[in-house]
Amino acid sequence: MRAWWCGIALGVVWLQQQAELPGWRGACLLVSLACAALAVAILGLRRRAEIQCDEHGARDAVAHWTLRRWRSFAGWCAVCCVAWCTGFGYAAWRADARLAASLPLAWEGRDIDVTGSIKGLPARDDNGSRFLFDVESVEAREAGPAPSVPVIFPRVIQLAWIADEAPPPLQPGERWRLRVRLKRPHGNANFGLRDAEAALLARNVRATGYVSAAAQAVRLRPDARGVGVTVDRWRAALRARIDAVLSSAPHRGIVVALAIGAQDEISAADWQLMRATGTSHLVAISGLHIGFAAGIAAWLAGAFWRRSGWIGRNWPLWLPAQIVAVTGGALFAALHAALAGFNVPVQRALWMASVVALAYVSGRNVPRSAVLAWALGLVVLIDPWAVVSAGFWLSFCAVAAILFATSGRSRVWDREQHMDEVDGGGAGGVLAASSRASGLRRSLGLSRLLRLSRLLRLSRLLPSLPFSRLRIAAARRIRAFGERLYGAAHVQLAVTLALAPLTVYWFAQIPLIGPLANAFAIPWVSVLVTPSVLAGVVLPAPLDAYAWRIAHALLEVMIAGLQRLSGPRWVLWWLPQPNGWTLAAAAAGVLWCLAPRGWPLRWAAPLTWLPLVVPAPSGPPHGSFRLTALDVGQGTSVLVETAHHALLFDAGPGPESTHAGERVVVPYLRAHGVNALDTLIISHADSDHSGGAPAVLDAIEVRQLVAALAPANALWTNARQRGADTWPCAAGQRWQWDGVEFAMLWPDPGPLQGKPNAHCCVLRVSTLPLAVASELGGAVRSGAESAGVDGTGDTDSSVRSAPISASNTAPTNAPTGASTNAPTGAPNSAPNSAPTAGLNPQPHATPLAALLTADIEAPSERVLLSRDREMLRAQVLVVPHHGSKTSSTEPFLDSIDPLIALFQVGYRNRFHHPSAGVLARYSARHIELGRSDSDGAVRVLVDPYFAAREATHAPDAALTVERYRDTQRRYWMDR
Repeated sequence: MRAWWCGIALGVVWLQQQAELPGWRGACLLVSLACAALAVAILGLRRRAEIQCDEHGARDAVAHWTLRRWRSFAGWCAVCCVAWCTGFGYAAWRADARLAASLPLAWEGRDIDVTGSIKGLPARDDNGSRFLFDVESVEAREAGPAPSVPVIFPRVIQLAWIADEAPPPLQPGERWRLRVRLKRPHGNANFGLRDAEAALLARNVRATGYVSAAAQAVRLRPDARGVGVTVDRWRAALRARIDAVLSSAPHRGIVVALAIGAQDEISAADWQLMRATGTSHLVAISGLHIGFAAGIAAWLAGAFWRRSGWIGRNWPLWLPAQIVAVTGGALFAALHAALAGFNVPVQRALWMASVVALAYVSGRNVPRSAVLAWALGLVVLIDPWAVVSAGFWLSFCAVAAILFATSGRSRVWDREQHMDEVDGGGAGGVLAASSRASGLRRSLGLSRLLRLSRLLRLSRLLPSLPFSRLRIAAARRIRAFGERLYGAAHVQLAVTLALAPLTVYWFAQIPLIGPLANAFAIPWVSVLVTPSVLAGVVLPAPLDAYAWRIAHALLEVMIAGLQRLSGPRWVLWWLPQPNGWTLAAAAAGVLWCLAPRGWPLRWAAPLTWLPLVVPAPSGPPHGSFRLTALDVGQGTSVLVETAHHALLFDAGPGPESTHAGERVVVPYLRAHGVNALDTLIISHADSDHSGGAPAVLDAIEVRQLVAALAPANALWTNARQRGADTWPCAAGQRWQWDGVEFAMLWPDPGPLQGKPNAHCCVLRVSTLPLAVASELGGAVRSGAESAGVDGTGDTDSSVRSAPISASNTAPTNAPTGASTNAPTGAPNSAPNSAPTAGLNPQPHATPLAALLTADIEAPSERVLLSRDREMLRAQVLVVPHHGSKTSSTEPFLDSIDPLIALFQVGYRNRFHHPSAGVLARYSARHIELGRSDSDGAVRVLVDPYFAAREATHAPDAALTVERYRDTQRRYWMDR
C-alpha cells in the first residue's frame, strides 16, 4: 500500500503542475497506460510467486534469484505507474468538476442579489468583515445577454462587507440576502511568489467581491443547519469567550489560534517575531498539538476505565482499557481537528491517529511508514489541492524525516544495566552496578570460588544497601534522561535539516536561531501553553478565564525569551528561491546526512547543499539589464537589475489599499536574492506608487532614496533613520552601473510645483553604445535562462547586490547645477570599456533603452518633447499613468517609438485603466503589449550583445520578454 499511496500522491502533484486539463485524447492515453502497467504488474508479481515456489527445483538458483528480483522490481514499478495514472485521473476529474462552476464573464461588476448563509468564521479588521458565503439562490439585477450554455453559479463566494458604519456582527450559519458585485478569482501573479488563485480554488471559492448595498441587506430566518455549521458556531462561541477574557491582552490572537485555529487576530509584531525565530508553526494547530491532545485524552480515558471499580463497575473485564484509551484519543483528536478547521497538518495527524487506533483495535502491527503513507493518500484524496500549500510539504516531510532518522536506531543497553535488570535489583545487582571488575568477571564466567567471595563481600555491604539502591536509581534516571535528551536533539536536528530546503523554497529564509528557539518554545507550548488553552476550552465559566490568563502569561514569558534570541540581524539567513535541480540536490543531501551510521561518505553530504546556500549570481550579463514590471494590482513597482546592482522604481500600494509593498514587493525581492537595493526611486507621493515604500525600507537594506516628495514627507525621515542617503530626483542626474546608464529626465531641479502627477520622476535606462561586457567569459545562455527561468519553468535565483565603493560615486555628464541633486552611483565591477578575452565583442552593438514614466500626463509629455527627442527614444516603455486617457499622446508615442509597452493596471480597476482609446493607439503602432492584469508580472531582458553570446547569425541585439501567466501557466488561471 505504501507504493500505491505514494504513486497516487505523485499523480496528484503532477496534475497540479499542468497548464491545462487533459481532454478526451489525454484521458484515452491515460487509461491505456494504466491498463498496460496493470498487466505488467500482474505478470511480474505473479511470476515472482511462481519462481518462489519452483526455486528449490531449479538448477541455477542464482539466475532464478536474479530473475525474481528483476521481475519483482518491474512489477512494483508497474504498480506505481498504475497508481500514478489513478491519482492523475482522479485529480483531473475533481478539477474539472470544480471549475465547471464559475462566474460568467458578463456578470462581472454587475449588481447581483444572492441568498445564502455564512460559512466558516468571518475575519474582522478595522475596515470591516471578510467571510465565505454559501450561495442558495442568485438573481442578476441588470439585464444582459443570455448565456449560450447553462450557467452553474459558484456555490461558495468570498465577500468583503465594508461600510461607512460598522457592519453588523456576523455569525456562522446566519442566512442573508445581499446585493453584491463579483469578479472571477484573480490574484497577483509574480515570479517566485505563491499563487493566490490556487489557494482560492483549494477553498472552492469561484468568485470574489463585496457587498455593494449594505443598507439593503436582509437577515433571513431560519439559520442554516448541519454538522459543519454547528462546529463553526462552537468555534465562534469560543473566540467570543476568549475575546471577552483577554480583550486587551497583546497576545490574545495566539490564544485564539491555539484554541480554534483562527489566525486573523494575531498581531503583526507576533508574526514578525515568530517568523524571525522559526517558531511560526507553533501558533497553528498542527500535528504536534493534535498528537499531544490525543495522548492526554487517551491517558485520561484509560485511567478512568481502569478505576471503574471505584463506582462499582468492572468495565475492564468487558473491554480492555487499552482499547478504550486508543479509541478515546482518536475521537478527541477528531474533535480537536474539527475545532482547528481541518487544515492540512491537522488532517495528516488525524488520519495517522485513526490508522494507528484502527490497527491497534484490530490487533494488527502496522509499520510507521505505512501509517504515514495512508495519511498521505487520504489527504490527497479528500483535497487534491492540498499539494499546492506549504503546510502539506512541511508537515509530511517533517514526519518523514523523523521516521527516517530514527529508523534502525536500536537501543543499546549497557552490559552492567542489563545484568542489574536480570538480578532483579538484589544485592548481586548492587555489586554489579557499583563495580566494573565484578561485571567483567560475570561477563567472562564465574567459578564457585568467585561466587563465594562475592557473597562474603556482600555481607559486609548490606548496611549500606539502601543508599546504594538510591545511588543506582539516580544514575539510571540520569542516564535515561540523557538518552531522551540525545534522542530529542537528534530528532530536532533531523527536522531542521529536512525542512531547511523547503523553508528556503517557500519563505526564502533559514532562521539560524530556529533550532535553539524551537528547543525552548516547542516543549513550552506543548507542555504548558496548549494544555492551559485546552483546559479553558473544556472548563465552564468562570474557570475558563483562569486557564486562558495562565496561558497568556506563559506566552508572555515565551515571547520575551524569543525577543532576546531574535535581536541580531544575522539570525535570519535570506536566500534566493532555489530552482528544481537545486532543491533536488539539497533533498538528496538531507537523505544522505540522515542515513544510519556506516553509510559511506556521510561527511560529504553537506556538499550537496552548496548550490542552495551559495547560489551563483543570476544577474544579467555585463552591459545589459533586466526590467521586471511587478503585478501589484493598480499601482507601479518596477525592478531594474544590472550585473551587480538593483534599482526599484516605486513600491506599489500600501496599507491604505492592498498592502502590495508588504505582500508582493518585499517577498519578490527576497525570493530573488535582492537583499539590498542600491537605489529606491519613489516617483511621486500617490499612494499607489509610494504606499509600499515603508514596508520596503523596513525589510530591505536601501542605500539611497531618490524621490519627488515634499520635504515634510515622512519617507525622508524614515530612510535617513535607516542609514540611506536621500536625494530629490531632478533632470540631469546620471550614473552608470555595470555598463548601463541611468538618466533622470524629469522633473526640473527646484521646488516641486503642481499636483503630484506633474512632477513625477521619469527615468531612462540605456545600454552604452561602446560598452563591452567584461564578464561574458564565454558563457552561453538561452533566452529563457537569461530571463532567469530554467527549462522546467521554475524561477532561477536572482541578483545579489554588490556593496558601494567610493571609486565611482560621482554622476557623469550631469549639467551644472544638477550635480548637487545627483544620486550616488555604485561602481562597476570592471571598467565599462574593458574587452573580454576569448570572445569577439561588437563595439557597435545597438544601444537599447527603457523609459519609466510613472504618472506623467500630457503637459509633462509636451515639455519633454520640446527638449531632446532623442533622449526619449526607447525600445521598452512603462506606459504613463497606467494608460489613462490624459497621457500617452500620439506625438509622445511617435518620439519614443517603443517595441514593447508595459501596462501596470489592476484587474477590473475602478479607474477603467487602460483607456480604450489609448490602448488603440498602441495597437495601431503594432507595439507588443504586456498587461499585469492579464499577463501577471512581465520580465524583459535588454541585451545589446545577444549576437556575441548566442551565435554569429543572431541579431545584434535582443529583447527577451517573459510573461508570468505564459511561462508559469496552470489550468485554473482565467477560469
